[in-house]
Amino acid sequence: MATVASKAQCVTCGKEKSTSRCDGCSQPFCYNHLVDHRQELNKQLDEVEVSRDLFRQTLTDQSAKSETQALVKQIDEWEQDSIDKIRQTASEARQSLLKHTTKYLTEIEIKLNILTKQLRESRAENDFVEADLQQWKTQLTQMNHELDKFSTIMIQQYLTPLINTIRVNVSVSSDLPHLGIDAKWRRHGITVAGGNGQGSRNNQLSNPYSCYIDEDETMYIADYSNHSIVEWKRGATNGQIVAGGNGSGNQNNQLNGPTSVIVDEVNDCLIISDCGNQRVIRWPRQNGTSGQTIISNISCYGLTMDKEGDLYVCDYEKHEVRRWTIGDTNGILVAGGNGQGNRLDQLSSPCNIFVDEENSLYISDFGNSRVMKWVKDAKEGIVVAGGQGKGNGLTQLSNPRGVVVDHLGNVYVVDHGNYRIMRWCKDATQGSITVGDNKPGAGANQLRYPADLSFDQQGNLYVVDNLNHRVQKFNIDSS
Repeated sequence: MATVASKAQCVTCGKEKSTSRCDGCSQPFCYNHLVDHRQELNKQLDEVEVSRDLFRQTLTDQSAKSETQALVKQIDEWEQDSIDKIRQTASEARQSLLKHTTKYLTEIEIKLNILTKQLRESRAENDFVEADLQQWKTQLTQMNHELDKFSTIMIQQYLTPLINTIRVNVSVSSDLPHLGIDAKWRRHGITVAGGNGQGSRNNQLSNPYSCYIDEDETMYIADYSNHSIVEWKRGATNGQIVAGGNGSGNQNNQLNGPTSVIVDEVNDCLIISDCGNQRVIRWPRQNGTSGQTIISNISCYGLTMDKEGDLYVCDYEKHEVRRWTIGDTNGILVAGGNGQGNRLDQLSSPCNIFVDEENSLYISDFGNSRVMKWVKDAKEGIVVAGGQGKGNGLTQLSNPRGVVVDHLGNVYVVDHGNYRIMRWCKDATQGSITVGDNKPGAGANQLRYPADLSFDQQGNLYVVDNLNHRVQKFNIDSS
């Protein structure tokens, strides 16, 4: 648009003529140059439209680029993977729940059926005495106890980005017997595994390090120098290799100096401290031919599991204990980790470990000849046994190994260097000798560098007698 005005100098030709002003730039143009000016403006508009068209094509091309499609594909794959993980986890949780419930109740029902048959036959033949009645009452009491402590099952959620992964968590009542504060054991033990000299035959052991006893009183023994885990059923004269046993090595079917073994009842597998290979292995309990490494690059010795299924492992070279939850890659430091030393926040070559119902840790502090209690989330421990220097007095320990704590808080510890088992009552300043003495030997009342201990449900004491290559059972004295 232009505004007509009187004569003025044209901004283009400079002549005095009748001019019109451009409404855009407000400059005066003669008629001819006003036309030229409008044509120039139209040309610039054409250029803008061409640039617009080029940008539209660029935008269209960008939308169709393969990188965008690849990102969409990644999102689609993530979506499908997430769905698959949820379905798989739900399926595994259902199977674990049904398997555990069915197995537990079926075992109790089998025992009840056997008892029922005995009662019917005895009544039909009128062939029973007071001892039989007492035995049947005891069996019923035991079955009631087993049913009362039937697992508490709940669903736990573990928060991960976007997806809540679930697993069945079986919280089982403590298997430890309720030992009286005045409980005593017979001084002479019975050999229940090994005891036929050092060797690799199925009735022998070679430097056993630890023993786990399940509810059927089946023992799982870490047979250190035979590089295997041996299953030894109650009353058996021979053991059976259930993990390793293929020579010393680091293959999936081999072990190298195992020092500890526990049973993961929920997943029906063994958890093994494969010390020589610096790894922790999960090994299927039913017909397992090889294991799976679940923790690597750790100077592992003793290990244990709490009621939530979290795993605790002693690292004797780093002088610390770490806790692993499913999915962890590095574990969480829960005790020690402040270098080797004898301060309350330090450990020195920790060997064995026990966790109680409140997730407090009891650690055999081998190098400091003491047992430390480390309350959950504490920054330092409390000395609950030993700690008065290495020695054989009742206030002392000598390189303690296996440790177990009963429901009263009494500490039972393997006094490795003194060839004895000690009991330290809660808050006591000195311990008492449970079995063994200060002299090594192979007699029924002697031990030779014992390594570990455990109890069965009746309160009988089992001791892994390392250099006698045997496991000794000391019956609880009920007299």
